[in-house]
Amino acid sequence: MDAMSTAAPSRQDGSTIDDVCIVVPLYNEAPVIGGVIADLRQHFAHVVCVDDGSSDGSGAIAEKADARVLRHPVNLGQGAAIQTGISYGLGLPGIAYVVTFDADGQHRIEDVIGMLEMAREKDLAVVFGSRFLDNRTKSGWAKRIVLKTAVWVTNKTTGLRLSDAHNGLRVIRSDAAKKVNLTQDRMAHATEIVLQLSRTRLPWGEYPVEVLYTDYSRAKGQSLWNSINILVDLLIR
Repeated sequence: MDAMSTAAPSRQDGSTIDDVCIVVPLYNEAPVIGGVIADLRQHFAHVVCVDDGSSDGSGAIAEKADARVLRHPVNLGQGAAIQTGISYGLGLPGIAYVVTFDADGQHRIEDVIGMLEMAREKDLAVVFGSRFLDNRTKSGWAKRIVLKTAVWVTNKTTGLRLSDAHNGLRVIRSDAAKKVNLTQDRMAHATEIVLQLSRTRLPWGEYPVEVLYTDYSRAKGQSLWNSINILVDLLIR
């Protein structure tokens, strides 16, 4: 996997959390990525954005917003982008946790902070975000059915009992993150990462999060098609 790092400064002024690396896989999200990165950088010193062969200038926008940008010269898939970001983040000094965070504006920073607090207070190696632990997320009935089916398949495959197995918001302690070696580059990586983390036998938990289905994400068709892609990848791979 070929990745090139482009350095961007990390703020160490005491106002940001510096033992966490936020990993943002990025593919053609130019309209929103600048705001996503800017919001993250208000709270976190290390925001690593993996530009997975974008053709719309997304990587340059993320860099301007003060992310540290890694680049895949061609699109390898979200699983490959997450693996690149995790590997890079673990190489940074003093990193205790890696967080995977979507680039499209659907995740909330408040949830990341809450998940980190839960991980620290309960000494958990992994905290999975779940949109199904409360009623805040308005996903629509079709997407909910598809996601619940994917959860059932993932739980049968991995042995865990998650309520939302394909949420891209995850907090992973460094000892657990070192055990992650994703080979499923497309949507099936979401099941693969759960399987690999389950095999560590390290303590884990779930945290209620709100996924924001915005006009932007709905216009891109992400609300349902990504879920269908997950099922297709699960069945094929």
